[in-house]
Amino acid sequence: MTEFEGKKAVISGATKGIGKAIAKAFLRNGATVIGVYSSDHNAADIFMQEWEKDDSFQEDRLILRRCDVADESAVLRFFTEIEQKFETIDILVNNAGIRRDGVLAMMHAENWQRVIDINLTGTFNMSKQAVLLMMKQKYGRIIHITSPMAHMGFAGQANYAASKAGQIGMMRSLAKETAKRKITVNCISPGFIDTDLLEGLTADQLDNYKKMVPMKRFGRTDEVAAAVLFLAGEQASYISGAVLEVTGGL
Repeated sequence: MTEFEGKKAVISGATKGIGKAIAKAFLRNGATVIGVYSSDHNAADIFMQEWEKDDSFQEDRLILRRCDVADESAVLRFFTEIEQKFETIDILVNNAGIRRDGVLAMMHAENWQRVIDINLTGTFNMSKQAVLLMMKQKYGRIIHITSPMAHMGFAGQANYAASKAGQIGMMRSLAKETAKRKITVNCISPGFIDTDLLEGLTADQLDNYKKMVPMKRFGRTDEVAAAVLFLAGEQASYISGAVLEVTGGL
């Protein structure tokens, strides 16, 4: 028996980077994972193939579904399918997120809106439907993957910073709304993690960002996954409305 044996975990942005590491960690600890991805079927196929070769592999414990979390109707259809198959879920990890950087004065409105739609509205859409299912059993764990940019702010990331700050505000309100139903709501705030979200940065930018981190290195995806598993576990039953930073001291 492992800690998450029999638990159902929904993870958005589950086929790459941090989301994939989180999904693998839950799978290896006994959970059934329902992973959401936006459009990259190849990444989903690769993940499924990796899981089938994993020492912990059991058939039907990884389900991957395409869903635009910013699309309310698509999210509703997704959760209707989940309810029909599992009746309820135990864990939701809102990890789906994008960046479309640009200084605010020159930022295209569509780049502002798409980041808000996926990072913030997507978190709202997924959390709303998850809460409705979790209320059936009066138990649940909801975890948003936010960012230190929510309070630090970087030039060229007004849209991203706003979306991540919004996740924290939403989390604190939802934590109060669901506390009596034994549903905890928290945020994990990863710093500079070695994923494809760092792509597009110049060598000088990467070097400067690494110098900002007291540990003088970027984090690993498995280090973020470990923090998620902690907040999703029974030992974190009295933690709600909190932001756990995984930043190397940033």
